[in-house]
Amino acid sequence: MTGLFDVSGKVACVTGASSGLGRRAATVLAHAGAAVVGVARRQADLEAWRSEVAGTTAVVPADLSDRASLEQISRKISEPFGSPQIVVHAAGINTREVADDVTDAGWDITMMLNLTVPFFLSKAFVPAMREKGWGRIVNFASLQTTRAFPGGIAYGTSKGGIGQLTRAMAEAWSKDGINANAIGPGFFPTELTAAVFGDEERAKRNADQTCVGRNGALEDLDGPLLFLCSDASSFVTGQVLMVDGGFTAK
Repeated sequence: MTGLFDVSGKVACVTGASSGLGRRAATVLAHAGAAVVGVARRQADLEAWRSEVAGTTAVVPADLSDRASLEQISRKISEPFGSPQIVVHAAGINTREVADDVTDAGWDITMMLNLTVPFFLSKAFVPAMREKGWGRIVNFASLQTTRAFPGGIAYGTSKGGIGQLTRAMAEAWSKDGINANAIGPGFFPTELTAAVFGDEERAKRNADQTCVGRNGALEDLDGPLLFLCSDASSFVTGQVLMVDGGFTAK
């Protein structure tokens, strides 16, 4: 039973590894024995992550918003340790534009980073996963996958799309041993939620809406992530696992 959550010997790619939930995911997988390639735009932050983490790691500084570069980026990701069998899509953006103020540029980059990249980057690695008969794709959903928040029309649309993308990936690829699932975080302290946690009253209001009575801590992500990245989830695919303290249950 101890081997159920084992990812040692696997190659993992984590986008958004320079900060927040992506950084935590990359760290957890490295500490669990995977060879981890961290991908993000900010090279200095990636290098700082790599210097702090024990394990087998590499970094690929890349601007994932450049769609024409995705094929080249996928090749760079595969250079250090081979093509990844685990792909975690934690990179994302929330412009927080209200509906009447949404710009073309804000909409386009939101859809690109939050929805287009998870599909096309995964697609690049599927042939190698299929050849091995094993793969794990973990997308990042959101409370806004199923709920509308003020100022979140573009972000919420992209995260609603992630729910359907996850199901469609599962339908397309799980017969080849490639499971696709998503984690839906509640309120965690990250760069994206700095404004929320900087307002004590608002943070408490969010905590009070959960079943457990608190907001998330980064370590709350560890178990669900390892579950979805390992053999423990061999019969779980096409699902959105909400890691939100019961926020969406109330």
